[in-house]
Amino acid sequence: MSEANGHVDIDHHVKIYMIVFASLAVLTIVTVGVSYLHVPVMAAIAIALFIAVVKGSLVACYFMHLISEKKLIYWILAITVLFFFFALMIPAITDTGNIHIRG
Repeated sequence: MSEANGHVDIDHHVKIYMIVFASLAVLTIVTVGVSYLHVPVMAAIAIALFIAVVKGSLVACYFMHLISEKKLIYWILAITVLFFFFALMIPAITDTGNIHIRG
């Protein structure tokens, strides 16, 4: 590999990392902006979870280098996400009807 080709490859990776960083920063600003909207609790939770999933996916794919992994990793990740959603999130979301917020 020539010296010039190595720099191009590194520059390409740095550009991708900067784009991912900028996307995470924008999504963080969107998260804060959404918190000021007056939406029902369930809609706010759904929006927050969607943004969190997108941000988590960006971090896992690019900073943890999962985007170039074998298919077995994706199956393990999918099972983990499904377990998280069905075992932890659905019971928590369905229980929000019992919460009384004073305000």
